[in-house]
Amino acid sequence: MVRKFLYFIATIIVLVIAAGFVLTIWSKELTRLALVPSAEFVEQTPLEENAYQDPEMWFSRPGIGTSDPARWQPAMRGEGRSVPAAAGPNSNFAVFFVHPTSFLDRTTWNAQLDDAESQNIAKIYVRGMASPFNQATEVWAPRYRQATFGAFLTDSGEATRALDAAYADVKQAYEFFIATVDEDTPIVLVGHSQGALHLLRLLREEVSGSPISSRVAAIYAIGWPISVVNDLPSLGFPACATADQAGCILSWSSFAEPADPSDVMDSYSNSMGFDGKLRGDSKILCINPLTGTIDGAAAANLNLGTLVPEDNFSSGELVPSYVSARCDERGLLLIGPPPEMGSAVLPGNNYHVYDIPLFWKNTQEDVVRRVTSLDSGSEAP
Repeated sequence: MVRKFLYFIATIIVLVIAAGFVLTIWSKELTRLALVPSAEFVEQTPLEENAYQDPEMWFSRPGIGTSDPARWQPAMRGEGRSVPAAAGPNSNFAVFFVHPTSFLDRTTWNAQLDDAESQNIAKIYVRGMASPFNQATEVWAPRYRQATFGAFLTDSGEATRALDAAYADVKQAYEFFIATVDEDTPIVLVGHSQGALHLLRLLREEVSGSPISSRVAAIYAIGWPISVVNDLPSLGFPACATADQAGCILSWSSFAEPADPSDVMDSYSNSMGFDGKLRGDSKILCINPLTGTIDGAAAANLNLGTLVPEDNFSSGELVPSYVSARCDERGLLLIGPPPEMGSAVLPGNNYHVYDIPLFWKNTQEDVVRRVTSLDSGSEAP
């Protein structure tokens, strides 16, 4: 199992979304003690074979209507209205989105689907992170029995089994998605954090080399480090080298400056890559979301709109030219001085929670370009 990283992420998210619960533990050991479940792992009963036929198993899917969180369109600051839909030459594509961790409980290793708090938070994540892909004709975002935050703070067997159980649900949802979407429809795969981890496993085990792979316009595996040397060759898709390339992978991890990614880099360096070798100081894949290309730098004026959230994270507005983007020599994405995005900034100026909202509008346009390239038969470089 991939060695866990981001030791402090749970600490800060607890402060943001667990009302009335204040956690001020700053050592890795005490954080583990506070958040890693002490209970034995309980094997998750497999979902019914037809479970994902039920619309209630999806946060987003065709037919939900105006209540679909992925269909939310934020307003541009100063305009006081929803931003007009981006005009793409072809919006006929389907998105499969896997949400990040929203379950903080240490009494069990996996969230249950009737856990109201984690489900409500997940819906907020879908609203902020899946909505840039709303030019698609179909957006599918499954509910799944995610691993708790504490599973990312230990390499125990229980943590491995919790992640395996969560992945089993994601895989089942993906299989239903593929079986349901029209066979000629381009596909875009998206995941953030835990969602990206499951998405990368899907690529290795289900997508790469399958008949579906030729229909994949883009893969957005955001907020989980991908080693260019140890991981990328195992995924079956190249990194996105140009802004209009189709069938490629985008990934980035955002830090404001001065950045202190020491905890992230330490865990990353001591983790095993998909090739079974230590990642060490191998470079992390960084696709600059303002240019759509590997590495490089882009000034803030190229940022078409950052989604700046309201205090409760349930809404927000787009602000142009809010942050810049520069991939550093390690493969981290640096965004300049710390922008005001709310209270979910992690230690070391880590803007992990905001990886997608920071570049909301650019991402919306990026995906349309890549789908168009796939439809036109453009080949990867």
